[in-house]
Amino acid sequence: MADPGFPSQHTTTTTVKSSSTTVDTTIRFDSSYIRTIPGYLKIAEIVLDLLGFICIEASGAFSYHSRGSWFNFVAMTGFWVTGFLLVFYLFHIIERFYKIPWLKFEFIYNALWAAFYLIAASLAVSYTYVEAYIAAGFFGFCAMVVYGIDAFIKFQAIKTGELAQGERVISKQSTTTVTSPSTYP
Repeated sequence: MADPGFPSQHTTTTTVKSSSTTVDTTIRFDSSYIRTIPGYLKIAEIVLDLLGFICIEASGAFSYHSRGSWFNFVAMTGFWVTGFLLVFYLFHIIERFYKIPWLKFEFIYNALWAAFYLIAASLAVSYTYVEAYIAAGFFGFCAMVVYGIDAFIKFQAIKTGELAQGERVISKQSTTTVTSPSTYP
């Protein structure tokens, strides 16, 4: 007699996941990256870095104050690193070295620079003796927000398993097999 709690037939489902990475490792110029959200963010970061640096330098002798030196370090390092990343994306150098975890590097860099700009801009606006520091602080807070948004976008991309540049196609294939009724003695 068959067990009343045991189904008379059963179904076996097999799911196969496969992913393929499609990258073109030739170095080529592609201006379409500038018209993407990450491209806009990198350009905004570069402009804000430069504007903050100019404001501190416009303060004259006060640019050598420790607050100004810290702000200039944050601004110029951000300017050069972000500039190199922009060039790497424009010329598909990121895609050529797709095995490097670029998104993780950019996430850490952007999060760190958002924190550095919070400190630098706070120090700049608290130095109320020089108006140029207040202007630099404004640009620093704007840069902090832009770097923070960029870090959030990179975090989301890491969570979904995206590549920094190129394509990864993940396909699922399901196979269902139905067997005949099982007989037990």
